[in-house]
Amino acid sequence: MKKLTIDIGNTSIKYAIFEDKQMVTHGRTDGHDVSPLAQLRHEADRCIVCSTLKLDADMKQTLTGLCPDTTFMSHLTKIPITNLYQSPQTLGMDRLAAVIGAYSATHSNTLVIDMGTAITYDFVTAKGEYLGGNISPGMQMRFQALHEHTALLPEVESNGPHPAIGVDTQTAIRCGVIDGIRYEIEGYIRKLSLKYTNLCLFLTGGDQINFDNVRNLRTFADQYLVLKGMNEVLDYQTATKTDRQTSL
Repeated sequence: MKKLTIDIGNTSIKYAIFEDKQMVTHGRTDGHDVSPLAQLRHEADRCIVCSTLKLDADMKQTLTGLCPDTTFMSHLTKIPITNLYQSPQTLGMDRLAAVIGAYSATHSNTLVIDMGTAITYDFVTAKGEYLGGNISPGMQMRFQALHEHTALLPEVESNGPHPAIGVDTQTAIRCGVIDGIRYEIEGYIRKLSLKYTNLCLFLTGGDQINFDNVRNLRTFADQYLVLKGMNEVLDYQTATKTDRQTSL
């Protein structure tokens, strides 16, 4: 059975088709126009969608027409881990899907860091309990905020000279943003490592940071983590449905 997973994010739409656990094709479109996905119609038997946007009726109609069986992931969706988030209806489904994808690969205490428009930190225990996480501004958001909320600071690109200490305004901003993110992440790693043994780290998202404090961790980088997590949700639903039918 082929399964289509669709992740509608803040700036783009990512999708993949799976056979069992194997990703057989994937793609990405910029923006939030779902009409290009029509090329995937009838390519899969089941489809699951998660979105950071509120989908309108036309978008839902297009997405529903892609497969005979389409699921829109929500806090009511049956998942293979325990969600202990205190306001599950406000939790971004991309965050939950990423955690599911990471846990299915490790079954260990795992920190998932997604470096996109925002940086999200999400933690799942070795028992499969999602405890929650934190959200902070992403790299581009930080560069943009320094420019837009001050009178004189210029807008700076992430690429460029990166001395240990900024030697002019350009490098001061670049080093401040990039090193600030790196120290922030390393602080989360240190804090969780003190409490949880055998901590694993999953990195996903578009921005890249070099870390000094991950040598002793099992570290994975996977840009398709959300899509893989949704595939795990579909597999879990199929398995539980089969178990119920068997028990009758």
